[in-house]
Amino acid sequence: MGKAVENGLKPLLAGDMSNQYELMTLFNDGGFMMYPLVLCSLVALGVMLAKLWTLFIAHRDSKQLLGQIEELTAGGKLSDAIATAETTRGPVAAILLAGLRRVQERQAGGHGSSKDVQKAISTTGIIELDFLERGLAVLGTIANVAPMLGFLGTVIGMILAFQAIEIAGQVDPQLVASGIKVALITTATGLTIAIPVNIGYNYFVTRIDRLIQDMEEGAQKVLDLIWSLESREGYREAS
Repeated sequence: MGKAVENGLKPLLAGDMSNQYELMTLFNDGGFMMYPLVLCSLVALGVMLAKLWTLFIAHRDSKQLLGQIEELTAGGKLSDAIATAETTRGPVAAILLAGLRRVQERQAGGHGSSKDVQKAISTTGIIELDFLERGLAVLGTIANVAPMLGFLGTVIGMILAFQAIEIAGQVDPQLVASGIKVALITTATGLTIAIPVNIGYNYFVTRIDRLIQDMEEGAQKVLDLIWSLESREGYREAS
């Protein structure tokens, strides 16, 4: 039984070792330009994982929060609405919290206006948007630079291949084919890195646009609340 399992595992282990060897061979054949390309891939992977987590947390409770805040403010439970926003993570909660606190200050002290609420919401929105967009510049740069690094590696490889032909003094088809293969490895690597990074960049931009819409919806709800309070106060003063 043990020998049968061992014999069954041998092809799998041999396949894994063969794949590792092929990857190392490709890396070595690509030359020194493979090092910055690998660095680009690692940086891009780290940024993309961080952005996925950040946007997941930011978007997870946004819609539910907007409904809860609308229900609480409509019922006059401003303190409960503020407490709900405080316990929720994300840019939408931050904008709602900033606006609702100004509304509460206005009710408590009778000072402030809708312009003050708009200013608080606008300032918070700029801060949150900057946080959401953090890392996108890195992804965009890698998506543009990785193919260029690959092309540069290809050019260097072609120069070295022609130099080898010059030293050999004759055109050896095997030598030419080997040099061209090595030269194209960096181009393939650069494109392999750039394509998923570009897809990830566009995906993150789309998700951020959706969050911006939620942020604008939350800001509008707070402004509607302050305007309704102002209209009530104006009605009482007229009475």
